[in-house]
Amino acid sequence: MNYWLMKSELNSFSIDDLQRMPEQTDHWDGVRNYQARNMLRDQMKVGDLAFFYHSSCEVPGIVGLMRVVQEGYPDSTAFDPHSAYYDPKSDANKPRWYMVDVQYIRHTKRLIPLAELKKHPALARMPLLQKGNRLSILPVSSEQWQYLLGLENA
Repeated sequence: MNYWLMKSELNSFSIDDLQRMPEQTDHWDGVRNYQARNMLRDQMKVGDLAFFYHSSCEVPGIVGLMRVVQEGYPDSTAFDPHSAYYDPKSDANKPRWYMVDVQYIRHTKRLIPLAELKKHPALARMPLLQKGNRLSILPVSSEQWQYLLGLENA
């Protein structure tokens, strides 16, 4: 099993939005970075777990847990000229962008803010905390996963 941290802007799609979806499941679309795309397309597997992370908000941080329920498939928003994620260079016969389906598991017991994460030496190697890393999808080691779950009760 792999572990991930997936960022979404609070005003675009929140953990509450995912919880309200039918079967508490939705596709994770709109990723337009090749490195993150490769993770979606090649590495994420059904059953993988991910932290839901709110970004671009007053207090960014981890707010929930979700599970990958559908492996990578072409991101249809890339083909829709009415979508904010439209990419005229993307071809349905040779897709450029991919998405996965995720299912809500639960909210974290509390918001675990980025500022707090930065204070833990055990997380120093976590990609989220590396200078200049702005990817919307990041791998999390099993050790980091367990450590982060432990922070819920701190």
